[in-house]
Amino acid sequence: VQLQAYGGGLVQAGGSLRLSCAASGRTFSSVYMGWFRQAPGKEREFVAAISWSSSAASYSGSMKGRFTISRDNAKNTVYLQMNSLKPEDTAVYYCASTGSSVNIIAPSSYAYWGQGTLVTVSS
Repeated sequence: VQLQAYGGGLVQAGGSLRLSCAASGRTFSSVYMGWFRQAPGKEREFVAAISWSSSAASYSGSMKGRFTISRDNAKNTVYLQMNSLKPEDTAVYYCASTGSSVNIIAPSSYAYWGQGTLVTVSS
């Protein structure tokens, strides 16, 4: 599975961005798609995940209500709509794919990763 993430950029606090992740290759092996982020000097953290086959979605508590994950199966694309952005949301955002539905909040559960897209939120 190859993943291409895009849509990052510079936005002011309170603004919005939509990230996209296009999947190609052996996409039939993917069960969940996740978004993670990594700020400088910090560990990679879970943002959200969604199942390809159902509407089941999970969010990190700190982002629930501000971020929305969705998918378009016909386009093999997953989106992350980010609203009410804060400076602490600044990070490189990665999309990832897993063939499992177990422990979807753990980066180690994901076998395939996109290259990351930088989101910078200015105060």
